[in-house]
Amino acid sequence: MSGAERAALKAALRAQALAARGQGGDQAALDARLRAALAPFSGQVLAGYWPMRDEPDPRPAMALHDGPLCLPVVPGKAVPLVFRRWEGGVLEPGPFGTSHPPASAGEIVPQVLIVPLAGFDRAGNRIGYGGGYYDRTLERLRAAGPVLALGLGFAAQEIGPIPAEPFDQVLDLIVTDREIIRPQPVDM
Repeated sequence: MSGAERAALKAALRAQALAARGQGGDQAALDARLRAALAPFSGQVLAGYWPMRDEPDPRPAMALHDGPLCLPVVPGKAVPLVFRRWEGGVLEPGPFGTSHPPASAGEIVPQVLIVPLAGFDRAGNRIGYGGGYYDRTLERLRAAGPVLALGLGFAAQEIGPIPAEPFDQVLDLIVTDREIIRPQPVDM
């Protein structure tokens, strides 16, 4: 498959997954499963995200996490994210409709990341919004030591298989409103 064909396929899969996400899901069930998935990581630094558009909301589970919390900051185009400590304070608007803590909150390195996604498959591949921010970030963090990437989405966002590229970072877990998925490699 050529690069242009792969890009076109990913764009079509992204549109399909975002349309499914727009239909929503069971947020209460998602909260319960996310809390269960995060329980073994008590005390570790957890990076969540501030939901935008119709993204599933990780904040209820984040609020119950026993450990430091942080949110991502987009520092520039085509660079890894940085994370600032968040203790429930005021957020500033960021690029692409994001919200993040102010610079005074200080940077912190997460050990567990709740990763937003447009779509996912059972092999742990994800389609995001196309900027590659989480792929760059996970690559950098994983090079420095262990980190867990937990994709969060509604079950309806499952698509696949997603054509993975060498720079794509695989999710360690995927939490949906129906189940917790432990990805298994799939031959393509």
